[in-house]
Amino acid sequence: MIQYKRPDGKTVDGYLAEPTNTTNVPGVVVIQEWWGLDEEVKAVADRLAKAGYRALVPDLYRGKLALEANEAEHLMGDLNFGDAAGQDIRGAVQYLKATGSHKVAVIGFCMGGALTVLAACNVPELDASVVWYGNPPLEYVDVKAITKPMLGHWAIHDEFFSIAGVNQLEEKLKLAGVNYEFHRYDTKHAFANPKSDSRGLAPLKYNAEAAQLAWDRTFEFLGKYLA
Repeated sequence: MIQYKRPDGKTVDGYLAEPTNTTNVPGVVVIQEWWGLDEEVKAVADRLAKAGYRALVPDLYRGKLALEANEAEHLMGDLNFGDAAGQDIRGAVQYLKATGSHKVAVIGFCMGGALTVLAACNVPELDASVVWYGNPPLEYVDVKAITKPMLGHWAIHDEFFSIAGVNQLEEKLKLAGVNYEFHRYDTKHAFANPKSDSRGLAPLKYNAEAAQLAWDRTFEFLGKYLA
């Protein structure tokens, strides 16, 4: 765990995973699902570090974790999304750039996916974004402010973030001339989280094949735009 500063000077805790070689390597800010900074999002950061990226996970819930869906919903409901995107996430991007990463992407899952879309609009320092099955209400998405490439992974049978909403977001991005790449998977929500099946929620389902394909596409995308 480390501490870094937001643009407004406030301090945030975060989990930082470093690769073996830390010289002139790109960075990735990883945004949690609605559960909090748990072992699964740390594992994502470790995976990115193993692949050669410096990965930082901001603790958006300030140490709180949810074990049940109602707890997660409560914590997410208390989160100020604009503050999280414009301060916590932006500060994390700035920290990685100030400590040696010339280029930095933001990658987020579920709630973190929605925050990643907002970060693409509100964090001018980021160089790319990867959204995993999560998007905010369209009225909060200023597509004209998105100037860096975006990759999106979406579940066709998502009961939390409808594929119809994804289609509407894609149309806005297309009309604005954003450099984006969307992929749709014949899966349910949170298909890339190996712990989805253990949550006991019918709308969640891990899909190893889809997860691997999405990760392959993610590393290809990061390699292209963060090199």
